Amino acid sequence: MNNVIKSSPPINNSIPAQNERIQRRDFLILALIFFISISSLLTIYILFPEVDISEKNAFKIPKTIDDAKFLGNVLYKYSKHHRYIIMLAFFSTYIFLQTFAIPGSIFLSILAGFLYPFPLALFLVCLCSSIGASLCYLLSKLFGRHILLKYFRTRIIEWQRKVQARSDSLLWFMIFLRITPILPNWFINVCSPILDVPLKPFFLGTFAGVALPSILFIQAGQTLHQLSSASDVFSWSSIIMLGSCAILSLLPIYFKDKIKNFFKKQN
Repeated sequence: MNNVIKSSPPINNSIPAQNERIQRRDFLILALIFFISISSLLTIYILFPEVDISEKNAFKIPKTIDDAKFLGNVLYKYSKHHRYIIMLAFFSTYIFLQTFAIPGSIFLSILAGFLYPFPLALFLVCLCSSIGASLCYLLSKLFGRHILLKYFRTRIIEWQRKVQARSDSLLWFMIFLRITPILPNWFINVCSPILDVPLKPFFLGTFAGVALPSILFIQAGQTLHQLSSASDVFSWSSIIMLGSCAILSLLPIYFKDKIKNFFKKQN
Protein backbone atom coordinates (compact mmCIF):
# COMPACT_ATOMS: atom_id res chain seq x y z
CA MET A 1 0.00 0.00 0.00
CA ASN A 2 1.69 3.15 -1.17
CA ASN A 3 0.99 6.62 0.11
CA VAL A 4 2.67 9.23 -2.06
CA ILE A 5 2.89 12.70 -0.60
CA LYS A 6 3.97 15.93 -2.15
CA SER A 7 7.46 16.97 -1.14
CA SER A 8 7.34 20.12 0.89
CA PRO A 9 10.21 22.57 0.80
CA PRO A 10 12.88 21.91 3.42
CA ILE A 11 12.44 23.68 6.72
CA ASN A 12 14.69 26.69 6.63
CA ASN A 13 16.71 27.63 9.68
CA SER A 14 16.20 31.30 8.79
CA ILE A 15 12.41 31.16 9.42
CA PRO A 16 11.70 33.91 11.96
CA ALA A 17 10.52 33.05 15.45
CA GLN A 18 6.77 32.76 16.03
CA ASN A 19 5.06 35.93 17.17
CA GLU A 20 4.78 35.85 20.97
CA ARG A 21 1.12 36.82 20.89
CA ILE A 22 0.22 33.89 18.61
CA GLN A 23 2.28 31.53 20.78
CA ARG A 24 0.37 32.62 23.86
CA ARG A 25 -2.92 32.13 22.00
CA ASP A 26 -1.94 28.58 21.01
CA PHE A 27 -0.90 27.74 24.56
CA LEU A 28 -4.21 29.07 25.88
CA ILE A 29 -6.23 27.02 23.38
CA LEU A 30 -4.26 23.88 24.25
CA ALA A 31 -4.78 24.57 27.95
CA LEU A 32 -8.52 24.95 27.36
CA ILE A 33 -8.68 21.65 25.46
CA PHE A 34 -6.71 19.97 28.25
CA PHE A 35 -9.12 21.40 30.85
CA ILE A 36 -12.15 20.14 28.90
CA SER A 37 -10.57 16.68 28.63
CA ILE A 38 -9.87 16.57 32.37
CA SER A 39 -13.46 17.64 33.06
CA SER A 40 -14.74 14.79 30.88
CA LEU A 41 -12.66 12.27 32.84
CA LEU A 42 -13.95 13.69 36.12
CA THR A 43 -17.52 13.32 34.84
CA ILE A 44 -16.91 9.63 34.11
CA TYR A 45 -15.38 9.26 37.58
CA ILE A 46 -18.51 10.82 39.14
CA LEU A 47 -20.69 8.31 37.24
CA PHE A 48 -18.55 5.45 38.54
CA PRO A 49 -20.25 3.17 41.10
CA GLU A 50 -19.64 3.97 44.74
CA VAL A 51 -16.54 2.22 46.04
CA ASP A 52 -15.17 1.48 49.48
CA ILE A 53 -13.09 4.20 51.11
CA SER A 54 -10.08 1.86 51.24
CA GLU A 55 -10.25 1.39 47.44
CA LYS A 56 -10.48 5.03 46.40
CA ASN A 57 -6.70 5.39 46.41
CA ALA A 58 -6.55 2.90 43.54
CA PHE A 59 -8.14 5.36 41.12
CA LYS A 60 -5.10 7.12 39.74
CA ILE A 61 -2.95 6.73 36.66
CA PRO A 62 -0.69 3.76 37.48
CA LYS A 63 3.01 4.56 37.57
CA THR A 64 4.29 1.25 38.94
CA ILE A 65 3.32 -2.42 38.73
CA ASP A 66 2.01 -2.22 42.31
CA ASP A 67 -0.32 0.62 41.28
CA ALA A 68 -1.50 -1.45 38.31
CA LYS A 69 -2.14 -4.49 40.54
CA PHE A 70 -4.15 -2.44 43.04
CA LEU A 71 -6.21 -0.75 40.32
CA GLY A 72 -6.68 -4.01 38.41
CA ASN A 73 -8.05 -5.80 41.46
CA VAL A 74 -10.53 -3.00 42.20
CA LEU A 75 -11.71 -2.71 38.58
CA TYR A 76 -12.08 -6.47 38.26
CA LYS A 77 -14.22 -6.53 41.40
CA TYR A 78 -16.67 -3.96 40.00
CA SER A 79 -16.54 -5.08 36.36
CA LYS A 80 -18.99 -7.90 36.98
CA HIS A 81 -21.87 -5.46 37.48
CA HIS A 82 -20.51 -2.25 35.92
CA ARG A 83 -18.78 -3.53 32.80
CA TYR A 84 -19.58 -0.68 30.41
CA ILE A 85 -18.73 2.27 32.65
CA ILE A 86 -15.38 0.62 33.45
CA MET A 87 -14.68 0.07 29.74
CA LEU A 88 -15.63 3.69 29.03
CA ALA A 89 -13.30 4.87 31.81
CA PHE A 90 -10.46 2.71 30.42
CA PHE A 91 -11.10 3.90 26.86
CA SER A 92 -11.25 7.59 27.82
CA THR A 93 -8.21 7.47 30.11
CA TYR A 94 -6.05 5.68 27.54
CA ILE A 95 -6.97 8.17 24.80
CA PHE A 96 -6.36 11.09 27.18
CA LEU A 97 -2.85 9.86 28.01
CA GLN A 98 -2.00 9.33 24.33
CA THR A 99 -3.46 12.67 23.24
CA PHE A 100 -1.38 14.70 25.68
CA ALA A 101 1.70 12.42 25.66
CA ILE A 102 1.37 11.59 29.38
CA PRO A 103 3.23 8.45 30.57
CA GLY A 104 1.17 5.54 31.87
CA SER A 105 -0.37 3.87 28.82
CA ILE A 106 1.97 0.88 29.18
CA PHE A 107 0.40 0.03 32.53
CA LEU A 108 -3.08 0.46 31.03
CA SER A 109 -2.11 -2.05 28.31
CA ILE A 110 -1.14 -4.49 31.06
CA LEU A 111 -4.45 -3.79 32.80
CA ALA A 112 -6.32 -4.53 29.56
CA GLY A 113 -4.81 -8.02 29.53
CA PHE A 114 -5.89 -8.49 33.15
CA LEU A 115 -9.49 -7.29 32.65
CA TYR A 116 -10.47 -8.51 29.17
CA PRO A 117 -10.09 -11.53 26.88
CA PHE A 118 -6.98 -11.32 24.72
CA PRO A 119 -8.64 -10.40 21.34
CA LEU A 120 -10.77 -7.66 22.92
CA ALA A 121 -7.84 -6.31 24.94
CA LEU A 122 -5.60 -6.13 21.85
CA PHE A 123 -8.29 -4.40 19.79
CA LEU A 124 -8.98 -1.87 22.57
CA VAL A 125 -5.30 -1.04 23.06
CA CYS A 126 -4.62 -0.64 19.31
CA LEU A 127 -7.77 1.44 18.81
CA CYS A 128 -7.10 3.69 21.82
CA SER A 129 -3.46 4.15 20.77
CA SER A 130 -4.46 5.07 17.21
CA ILE A 131 -7.23 7.48 18.22
CA GLY A 132 -5.14 9.14 20.95
CA ALA A 133 -2.10 9.46 18.68
CA SER A 134 -4.28 10.91 15.90
CA LEU A 135 -5.77 13.49 18.27
CA CYS A 136 -2.23 14.43 19.33
CA TYR A 137 -1.35 14.67 15.62
CA LEU A 138 -4.29 17.03 14.98
CA LEU A 139 -3.48 19.24 17.98
CA SER A 140 0.10 19.52 16.80
CA LYS A 141 -1.05 20.31 13.26
CA LEU A 142 -3.39 23.07 14.45
CA PHE A 143 -1.32 24.66 17.20
CA GLY A 144 2.11 23.09 17.50
CA ARG A 145 4.13 23.87 14.38
CA HIS A 146 5.89 27.02 15.54
CA ILE A 147 6.30 25.75 19.10
CA LEU A 148 7.95 22.53 17.89
CA LEU A 149 10.17 24.32 15.37
CA LYS A 150 11.35 26.57 18.18
CA TYR A 151 12.54 23.67 20.36
CA PHE A 152 13.17 20.75 17.93
CA ARG A 153 14.12 22.47 14.65
CA THR A 154 17.36 20.51 14.04
CA ARG A 155 15.79 17.12 14.71
CA ILE A 156 12.72 17.91 12.61
CA ILE A 157 14.89 18.96 9.65
CA GLU A 158 16.82 15.69 9.95
CA TRP A 159 13.66 13.55 9.96
CA GLN A 160 11.99 15.55 7.21
CA ARG A 161 14.66 14.31 4.80
CA LYS A 162 14.11 10.70 5.90
CA VAL A 163 10.33 10.95 5.52
CA GLN A 164 10.59 12.52 2.05
CA ALA A 165 12.95 9.73 0.96
CA ARG A 166 10.25 7.19 1.89
CA SER A 167 7.21 9.20 0.80
CA ASP A 168 5.78 6.30 -1.24
CA SER A 169 6.14 3.78 1.64
CA LEU A 170 4.94 5.82 4.59
CA LEU A 171 2.63 3.14 5.98
CA TRP A 172 5.45 0.63 6.34
CA PHE A 173 7.80 3.31 7.65
CA MET A 174 5.26 4.25 10.35
CA ILE A 175 4.86 0.59 11.34
CA PHE A 176 8.64 0.30 11.64
CA LEU A 177 8.89 3.41 13.82
CA ARG A 178 6.10 2.16 16.12
CA ILE A 179 7.70 -1.25 16.60
CA THR A 180 11.20 0.03 17.28
CA PRO A 181 12.33 2.46 20.02
CA ILE A 182 14.25 4.66 17.55
CA LEU A 183 11.95 7.60 18.26
CA PRO A 184 9.68 8.19 21.27
CA ASN A 185 6.00 7.81 20.43
CA TRP A 186 5.25 11.38 21.56
CA PHE A 187 7.81 12.74 19.09
CA ILE A 188 6.27 10.73 16.24
CA ASN A 189 2.80 12.00 17.17
CA VAL A 190 3.62 15.70 17.37
CA CYS A 191 6.09 15.91 14.49
CA SER A 192 4.30 13.78 11.86
CA PRO A 193 2.00 16.61 10.65
CA ILE A 194 4.98 18.95 10.35
CA LEU A 195 6.81 16.28 8.33
CA ASP A 196 3.79 16.04 5.97
CA VAL A 197 2.79 12.53 6.96
CA PRO A 198 -0.91 12.18 5.96
CA LEU A 199 -3.36 11.19 8.69
CA LYS A 200 -4.47 7.93 7.00
CA PRO A 201 -1.07 6.15 6.93
CA PHE A 202 -0.33 7.68 10.33
CA PHE A 203 -3.48 6.13 11.85
CA LEU A 204 -3.13 2.75 10.11
CA GLY A 205 0.60 2.56 10.77
CA THR A 206 0.01 3.29 14.45
CA PHE A 207 -2.77 0.69 14.72
CA ALA A 208 -0.62 -2.04 13.13
CA GLY A 209 2.68 -0.94 14.65
CA VAL A 210 1.59 -0.86 18.29
CA ALA A 211 -0.03 -4.30 18.03
CA LEU A 212 3.17 -6.31 18.50
CA PRO A 213 4.52 -4.50 21.57
CA SER A 214 0.98 -4.47 22.98
CA ILE A 215 0.76 -8.26 22.68
CA LEU A 216 3.63 -8.53 25.16
CA PHE A 217 1.99 -6.17 27.67
CA ILE A 218 -1.42 -7.81 27.33
CA GLN A 219 0.08 -11.26 27.87
CA ALA A 220 1.87 -9.86 30.92
CA GLY A 221 -1.47 -8.57 32.19
CA GLN A 222 -2.80 -12.11 32.23
CA THR A 223 -0.15 -12.89 34.86
CA LEU A 224 -0.21 -9.45 36.50
CA HIS A 225 0.17 -10.75 40.06
CA GLN A 226 3.47 -12.40 39.15
CA LEU A 227 5.08 -9.20 37.82
CA SER A 228 7.40 -7.11 39.97
CA SER A 229 8.24 -4.37 37.43
CA ALA A 230 7.39 -3.33 33.86
CA SER A 231 10.78 -4.64 32.69
CA ASP A 232 9.61 -8.19 33.46
CA VAL A 233 7.49 -7.99 30.32
CA PHE A 234 10.57 -8.15 28.09
CA SER A 235 12.63 -11.29 27.60
CA TRP A 236 15.26 -12.14 25.02
CA SER A 237 12.67 -14.03 22.98
CA SER A 238 10.27 -11.06 22.96
CA ILE A 239 13.06 -8.64 22.01
CA ILE A 240 14.14 -10.93 19.14
CA MET A 241 10.51 -11.19 18.00
CA LEU A 242 10.07 -7.40 17.94
CA GLY A 243 13.38 -6.96 16.14
CA SER A 244 12.43 -9.52 13.50
CA CYS A 245 9.07 -7.87 12.90
CA ALA A 246 10.74 -4.48 12.59
CA ILE A 247 13.08 -5.86 9.91
CA LEU A 248 10.14 -7.42 8.07
CA SER A 249 8.33 -4.08 8.06
CA LEU A 250 11.32 -2.53 6.27
CA LEU A 251 11.39 -5.09 3.45
CA PRO A 252 8.53 -3.51 1.42
CA ILE A 253 10.35 -0.16 1.63
CA TYR A 254 13.66 -1.42 0.28
CA PHE A 255 12.23 -3.86 -2.25
CA LYS A 256 9.27 -1.79 -3.49
CA ASP A 257 10.77 -1.23 -6.97
CA LYS A 258 11.48 -4.94 -7.46
CA ILE A 259 7.97 -5.81 -6.28
CA LYS A 260 6.44 -3.30 -8.74
CA ASN A 261 8.52 -4.66 -11.62
CA PHE A 262 7.56 -8.22 -10.72
CA PHE A 263 3.83 -7.48 -10.88
CA LYS A 264 4.27 -5.54 -14.14
CA LYS A 265 5.92 -8.58 -15.73
CA GLN A 266 3.12 -10.81 -14.42
CA ASN A 267 0.51 -8.55 -16.00
